[in-house]
Amino acid sequence: MIYQLSQFAFPDDPARLFPDTPGREWYLEIGFGDGRFWPPFAATFAQPPNYLGAEISGSSLQKAQARLKKAGLTNAHLTKLPATVLLAAVIPPASLDAIIVNFPDPWPKKDHLDQRLLRAPFFRLAASRLKSDGAVHFTTDHEEYFEFACCEAQESGVTRLELAPPPAAALETKYALKWKELGIQARHARFVSVAEPHALAATLPRPDIQAMPQEDAALPHAIVNLPPQFDLSDFAKSAVHTPGYTVVLLDAYRSLRRPEYTVLAHVEEGELTQEVLVGVMQRPDGSTLVRLAKFGGPVITAGVKAAVAAVTAELVRRGAVITHLGY
Repeated sequence: MIYQLSQFAFPDDPARLFPDTPGREWYLEIGFGDGRFWPPFAATFAQPPNYLGAEISGSSLQKAQARLKKAGLTNAHLTKLPATVLLAAVIPPASLDAIIVNFPDPWPKKDHLDQRLLRAPFFRLAASRLKSDGAVHFTTDHEEYFEFACCEAQESGVTRLELAPPPAAALETKYALKWKELGIQARHARFVSVAEPHALAATLPRPDIQAMPQEDAALPHAIVNLPPQFDLSDFAKSAVHTPGYTVVLLDAYRSLRRPEYTVLAHVEEGELTQEVLVGVMQRPDGSTLVRLAKFGGPVITAGVKAAVAAVTAELVRRGAVITHLGY
């Protein structure tokens, strides 16, 4: 199954995600590419562990889903999410048995090193989500990145390094085969967690993310009174920047049937990016409701609430009067 971010709970319960196999080990693979690793690796277990794969490439998502289905792995889910968002918001502390990272982008330029996944903050976050003695399994062809990751893991203070040959399944992935043809050897390490996960989790920030509420009234909203002959036809793109998020109001679209509008907003919060719709809708009593739309299953975050607030502020700038705030 492919999960959207809005389909998860924050944090989620592995028994909910894997109701047919709740007692099995749980593995997370970050950057699964076209999905070649997990089916043969899962076959090395008497009972395949529960599996969650994270990838940001949409085309890879579909290819990997087809491979999982062909292998008959029903306790395997995929999602198109940045790894740190998934770990921080969805995965509960002390719940994973292993995190697998095969051939990640090495970001080789010096001014791009902060783009690398395997840095000290990641190892601390990972250790808080791993069970005691759980590990990050890392395979790469990039010697400098391998040494960099080992140093960052040591700096994190929460892992123990174990060197070992790469799993056979890791050497049959797309990138492994490519480098193998060029005569480049892969390196493998297990970064075993030595931290107490719950204590470590308590020291780390948790994202302000909420699941989509069932009741419309619970959605971020405002009620305003608009001036006569209100019009957004001259709407212009605008942005709100804060240390925690950036909101860009991109465009406003008028309904063909009613004097109502939908505003498209782009929201960036760290690695999490969402595009959301904010409706500007007339109510029977003559007032106007400004509310986050459910379309697309947005996840309610501080930035998404700020998008509703930004639309409300634009209406106020055009003469609207606020009578109620719900964000």
